[in-house]
Amino acid sequence: MTQYGFFIDLSRCIGCNSCAASCLQWNNIGPGNIRWMRVQTWETGAFPNTRNHILPVNCYQCQNPLCLKACKQGALHKEPNFGAVLVDQDKCIGCRKCWDACPYGSPQFASDEPGKKMSKCNMCIDRLGEGLLPICVRSCSMRALDFGPLSDLQEKYGDLQAAHDDMPSPTRSDPSVVFKPAAGKKQVVPYDSKRALELWQHRSPQAFDQMIFDDAKDITEPDLSIIGRHKLKLKAKTAKEKQYYSTDDD
Repeated sequence: MTQYGFFIDLSRCIGCNSCAASCLQWNNIGPGNIRWMRVQTWETGAFPNTRNHILPVNCYQCQNPLCLKACKQGALHKEPNFGAVLVDQDKCIGCRKCWDACPYGSPQFASDEPGKKMSKCNMCIDRLGEGLLPICVRSCSMRALDFGPLSDLQEKYGDLQAAHDDMPSPTRSDPSVVFKPAAGKKQVVPYDSKRALELWQHRSPQAFDQMIFDDAKDITEPDLSIIGRHKLKLKAKTAKEKQYYSTDDD
């Protein structure tokens, strides 16, 4: 079997969600909790050194799929032509052991209700059979996604399987994905950040007695609780939490 996989160039991805939207449309997935392709976004740092992170997350079609091993119903199997991990809905009983095992949160459920059957990214196996690219790759306007035999992708792009420190170690599951990390942040236009903060503190030149914030540390050393999505959250515990961490997909 030739294992196929994805290349994700985080130096090009702008978080436009075209991949996620086209995935929903192609697979006739309506609004709700099921997202076979997610674009996770989160923030780190504080003024003036902030960073917005973006990570497209589909099923990385692992070569050692932990979800498959966890499913006692035999509802998951490794497809022989492309190496896609596919689910048999007739065998799935919604026990969610696959979700517990998957480090990326790729198994999807319509709600938190027990017994809901699982669905997931299927590598666009229908398109592959017609010689077409997965719809997420085809729809990426920034050409941040590529697809093909994993060995070819590794030869062309390298073998990085985790793009962030917060991502799970790829050692156990061996995901069929190659990442190019985002470029390091650099200052393009020099400016006095301290003076900018002083000017920002006032609502307007005509209202110096009205302050947006009293202490500059509220901006330079903020409490993480007010930032919201300050970390990568691949496995939300509830549908509500998942909606919060992937709200930009809507």
